[in-house]
Amino acid sequence: MGIFAILIFLFLGSVKGFSTKSQPCHYSKDKTCKPALANAIFSTIAFVLGAVTSLFSGFLGIKIATYANARTTLEARKGVGKAFITAFRSGAVMGFLLAASGLLVLYIAITLIGIYYGDVWEGLFEAITGYGLGGSSMALFGHVGGGIYTKAVDVGADLVGKVERNIPEDDNNKSSCKNSLT
Repeated sequence: MGIFAILIFLFLGSVKGFSTKSQPCHYSKDKTCKPALANAIFSTIAFVLGAVTSLFSGFLGIKIATYANARTTLEARKGVGKAFITAFRSGAVMGFLLAASGLLVLYIAITLIGIYYGDVWEGLFEAITGYGLGGSSMALFGHVGGGIYTKAVDVGADLVGKVERNIPEDDNNKSSCKNSLT
């Protein structure tokens, strides 16, 4: 995350040579936009804020999903209907909570960064793009890492099944698997 933040700062700052002087805006020549260095700083801050929000949302989502799975398992003993309701409600809580936390942080970021930019929004749009990029990149790394972890677990379980339980390769007979595990 830190390396990407530094790259964003360097790329955005170097667009106008790390200029500290205001320049005419692209969309309106009669307005003056903030310096390129300010755009780079705010975009980098927004990137880090988006990344931290994404990491926090992922952590919170995993915690909620873990507790929800345990509760759904307990409710499944009482019936499929109660388990479905528990799973559905906990999924709704997780979805609304994660979306609301992301929107709340985005609203605060827009408000605070908007104070600096005032009515000239060109730099504000760049900063908000940085927020989205930070959130998306951390979510991407989470998916890649989760896929690698899942594959490692799958290979480990496959080896245990073959070595310790003598399950043959590509055994599709469910009853032999069931009997060998009990």
